[in-house]
Amino acid sequence: MHMLFTLLLLVLSTSVSVTGNAELRALMQIKASLDPGNKRLSSWTADGDPCGGAFEGVACNEHRKVANISLQGKELAGKVPAALSELKCLSGLYLHYNSLTGEIPPEIANLTELSDLYLNVNRLTGEIPPQIGSMASLQVVQLCCNNLNGRIPAEMGLLKKLSVLALENNGITGQIPSSLGNLGMLKRLYLNSNRLSGSVPISLANLVSLQVLDVRNNTLSGVVPLALRHLNEEFRFENNPGLCGSGFPSLRACTAWDNANQASTVPTASIPRSAPLPLNCSRCSGSSSRLPQMGIVGGAIAVTLALTVVALLCAVKYRRAKQKVSHKSDTSEVKSKDHLHKAMSHPSPQEYYHDEISSPCSKFNLEEVESATHHFSEANLLGRSKFSAVYRGTLKDGAVVAIKSISKTSCKTDEDEFFKGMSLLSSLSHENVVKLKGYCSSKARGECFLIYEFMPGGNLSRYLDGEDDHTILDWPTRVSIIHGIAKGMEYLHRNEWNKGGIIHQNISVEKVVLDEQMRPLIVDCGLLKLLADDVVYSALKVSAALGYMAPEYISTGRFTEKSDVYAYGVIILQVLSGKTVLSTAVRAAAESGNVGELMDAKLEGKYSETEGAGLTKMALDCTNDDPQSRPTMEWVVRELSSLLVESISNV
Repeated sequence: MHMLFTLLLLVLSTSVSVTGNAELRALMQIKASLDPGNKRLSSWTADGDPCGGAFEGVACNEHRKVANISLQGKELAGKVPAALSELKCLSGLYLHYNSLTGEIPPEIANLTELSDLYLNVNRLTGEIPPQIGSMASLQVVQLCCNNLNGRIPAEMGLLKKLSVLALENNGITGQIPSSLGNLGMLKRLYLNSNRLSGSVPISLANLVSLQVLDVRNNTLSGVVPLALRHLNEEFRFENNPGLCGSGFPSLRACTAWDNANQASTVPTASIPRSAPLPLNCSRCSGSSSRLPQMGIVGGAIAVTLALTVVALLCAVKYRRAKQKVSHKSDTSEVKSKDHLHKAMSHPSPQEYYHDEISSPCSKFNLEEVESATHHFSEANLLGRSKFSAVYRGTLKDGAVVAIKSISKTSCKTDEDEFFKGMSLLSSLSHENVVKLKGYCSSKARGECFLIYEFMPGGNLSRYLDGEDDHTILDWPTRVSIIHGIAKGMEYLHRNEWNKGGIIHQNISVEKVVLDEQMRPLIVDCGLLKLLADDVVYSALKVSAALGYMAPEYISTGRFTEKSDVYAYGVIILQVLSGKTVLSTAVRAAAESGNVGELMDAKLEGKYSETEGAGLTKMALDCTNDDPQSRPTMEWVVRELSSLLVESISNV
């Protein structure tokens, strides 16, 4: 009887855990639909906690509501479930690079908070539900490389926040809705490789924010609006024989008949379907099986051979690139998907990367950067300088990052030099150096982006001068920070990857960030190698004004490891005194050995006199006017370790 009662309690508790949480119930329905064989989402369990980190691909917000589902490339072979509509706080849905079938459920329109919808590279069929037009928060809609048909809903023109609309490589018919011209924030519109007919709406030409318009491989006709010339090569219209216009070098001139029938639509049957463009490795056109079949006409054999050669070249190129990616699959089907993933995620011409970089960091495209920062929302802005801005971002896998945007005019004009610097940054790996996770360079925005690990503690300067009164650094934390910075700098100076080591050149309390355990990590290592000379000079003037500049730089104009050591000595005094700007009194106290006068009043006398005296002497040694009399960072680390051991033994 006791065993039966226990079993009954277990069943009831399990039932409550499922029925008592509406989102958990919805997730279990979603799992059943996406992964009917329970092969890929076994971590989703009815008695689990979706916000506890156990549910693969699920991330929650601060209110423990599901905010993000990232299941791209998981070999899911089910259907897009209507149960998604129960996740009212969902802002990101990433189901791309799978094998999902069926239609897009109209219930998805209930996700009013959704900003990113990624269903591309699946096997979806049916029409795009017009209800999507009510999803006012949508910023990115990625539906390309499916088997969608029907027309583009005119309701799409209601998505006022939409920045990217990608519908290429489907079987979509009808005309391009003029209502898309109402999308005032639209930057990129991909409609290529469909069966669209009619003209290019003049309303699209009036979109000030539009940067890319791709309508290749359709059966469009009529006069192209002259205003689209401002897009230059980012207006892509090839393989639409019915189009004409002036001011476009590769477009045929319009005839009197074209002008007379500008508003009419040329019947699809009267314009034969052209052969698709050669395989474009920059987006989804890497999947040739999704492109319309070529007509059997004279010269088809030659075209086929050309396509085969190009496809093989693309396959070789991306197979090599694929070897650099850590997520590898053993099955040929997954390899094919990953090949397509690479082709898709490789940037459009406005987002370029250097293929010769051999580094562990990832190459992000602009859409991913925009999505991570919610299109560079001011709410995510962490800081701004004359040449850069730093944003908090969340990647599709839920990882929180810091994204530094740098204007292209601030970077070196020599592209090879830029990528050498990028390769240097990506090679750094140390517990006291912030890791570069990836990068992106966008010609369209005129910016490059560095994606770093996010450090929730912020930079060290916020804990000085009373800026953060809620967090007072106790003595052990200050000593640990001083020691950690030294170890990071010692790693840079002896870095085997770069001959002669790496000189930071601009180390300061602003360039040291703290993680959850108050562990210090150095940022912007090697960054000055990427920047133009005038930007570097501007940064150095700030450094000099704050007292970090070694005196010999004025006469030599050169940075050495010893100039880094000088700046480190200044940081020691700042951490001990709790001041970012060292007054004459602080320096005098240090030089006279009056540790009590030097120490931050917030410590209230709670510090080790032995350690305090040793650190003060080390700061003075590091800031010696004679660079040859300054120690190396290797010596500093060794002495710090000895000092700490000695201090512990005296306790």
